[in-house]
Amino acid sequence: MSFRLGLTGGIGMGKSTAAGIFRELGHPVWDADAAVHRLYAAGGAAVQPVGAAFPGTVKGHAVDRAALKVALASDPNGFARLEAIVHPLVARDRADFIATHPLAPIVVLDIPLLFEGGLQAQLDGVAVVSVPPDVQRQRVMARPGMTEQTFQMILSRQMPDAQKRALADWVIPSLTLQDARAAIVDICDQLMRQAPHA
Repeated sequence: MSFRLGLTGGIGMGKSTAAGIFRELGHPVWDADAAVHRLYAAGGAAVQPVGAAFPGTVKGHAVDRAALKVALASDPNGFARLEAIVHPLVARDRADFIATHPLAPIVVLDIPLLFEGGLQAQLDGVAVVSVPPDVQRQRVMARPGMTEQTFQMILSRQMPDAQKRALADWVIPSLTLQDARAAIVDICDQLMRQAPHA
């Protein structure tokens, strides 16, 4: 049985970099955002139900994210309705991924809104990627097209970093690549020592 390690962290914290390090170390990584992209793509399981719930959001047999964003902006209950459609499909995708790696000692599950969705109960442990707030702001504001308003809106949907760190089993500091790698190697070493040997 694999150790199901949740990986999370707010915007600009370095979560994608951390996921890449786990992959480099040979551990399978499931990406929640990539799963949603697959579900929204042509032929994806979310296309028909999202199109039915939000008319005009499907173009070329795929969910048009820009059109969906507009539909959500004018619908106060939109996010809740969308989550009711997408979350069970994402959960199935995650379960399928875990099932396809039965021999992996560690399976990493990269989930941006892990604590916000109460998913920690389904995992064996959680690692949070973290940097100080000023570094986070600097990284995010350097992204193309990012505005202060968008940054604040994203932060408002995410649990504060201090709260995530308090709930996590491990904190991965990602001020530098070396810091992140050292913390991740340490986590993997701990888990591999605990893993039952075949």
